[in-house]
Amino acid sequence: MFSHAEIWAAIDKLAESHGLSPSGLAKRAGLDATTFNKSKRVMSDGRERWPSTESVAKVLNATNTLFGDFVALVGRSGSRARVLPILGLAQAGAGGFFDANGFPSGQGWDEVSFPDLGEDTVFALEIQGDSMLPAYRDGDRIVVSPSAPVRRGDRVVVQTREGEIMAKELKRQTNKTVELASLNPDHADRVFAVGEIAWMARIMWVSQ
Repeated sequence: MFSHAEIWAAIDKLAESHGLSPSGLAKRAGLDATTFNKSKRVMSDGRERWPSTESVAKVLNATNTLFGDFVALVGRSGSRARVLPILGLAQAGAGGFFDANGFPSGQGWDEVSFPDLGEDTVFALEIQGDSMLPAYRDGDRIVVSPSAPVRRGDRVVVQTREGEIMAKELKRQTNKTVELASLNPDHADRVFAVGEIAWMARIMWVSQ
């Protein structure tokens, strides 16, 4: 299992391998220069702050680093990558792959290695097609947690009770409705009654 310290150490190693400080790495990725500062790694109340999915994806893209190479950097501390069940997002909509709480079930799942971000109940989905550009490309893999708390602005995977499955951004949620923003400007936002949603799970990580 990869710890909070090991993930941050991998970011430091990635910066060093490119002759950069953590601040320089953040700047190259188009992030605020303080994004990876050591003072940002622990919150004021003592809780650990993990690097966000988006910030890591931007860093890997800016340095032309493959996701597998980043996993190897994390693993140099002696830990091993975690094996997760994985399924194609389009295939997932066929039904029979999830239980009522959004956890993997049934047959047809494959396996893939990812760094462990501290969530026990996670799985991976592979993006298929271009309907989620520019956020996600064909072949990207997202790690999803049905048990993680979901807040406004989080990217989520949602399955409706009719079986439709989609990746969106949670725009607003009330006792009656769930409003989802499309990740692709060519696709309309969606609004569902709460009763129409089977489950909603937070996207924790993406390999791009």
